[in-house]
Amino acid sequence: MAEGLRERKKRETRQRISDIATGLFLEHGFVTVTIAEVAEAADVSVNTVYNYFPAKEDLFFDRSAGVVEQLSRWVRGRDEGESAARAVLRELRAEAEAVSPRIGLMEGYDRFMRVIEEAPPLRSRLWSLQQEIHDHLEATLREEAGAADGDPLPGLIAGQISWTHQTVFVTVGREMLKGRNPDEVSREVLVLLDDIEELLSEKVLNYAVRGAQ
Repeated sequence: MAEGLRERKKRETRQRISDIATGLFLEHGFVTVTIAEVAEAADVSVNTVYNYFPAKEDLFFDRSAGVVEQLSRWVRGRDEGESAARAVLRELRAEAEAVSPRIGLMEGYDRFMRVIEEAPPLRSRLWSLQQEIHDHLEATLREEAGAADGDPLPGLIAGQISWTHQTVFVTVGREMLKGRNPDEVSREVLVLLDDIEELLSEKVLNYAVRGAQ
């Protein structure tokens, strides 16, 4: 369905508020910037900001819903004969090879990571997001594998795949904080993914193969 005018305006307003808030956080730090200052800079009321972003942390992690669902999308989109873990490894390799900003391989990402490092509320939210990613993926794996409710395997496999995903992001963030070149970091991430694949057991690498009987 085509996006209506009202929906488009709401989406644009939300994005504008988020962009302005992110700029303020990068310049002044997350803790010191207030919601009132964001509202003033965006020329909206404080209530309007809260209507779009229930918590201050939501302004910084404004794309968190997409991040939470990403691993599940990759798993659901896996190729015929491909397992859940191999699909995620393939997608992460593609992102690294493309030097993709989606995994933090971009100039200026160090500023983003520094804001998180200096703000305990953002670090807590990041931990919560990692748990949400795991739980969402576990539900997807349970459905894709046709696992029973009491089967522990979907949760265990989700833990291994989520660890792989988290390790890539932690590594990229750490290296970009050092002022490294994104191209150099991307090559190191590709080597890291090879190492991770060697560490994963065959049970993990062959779980939820599409088309398997």
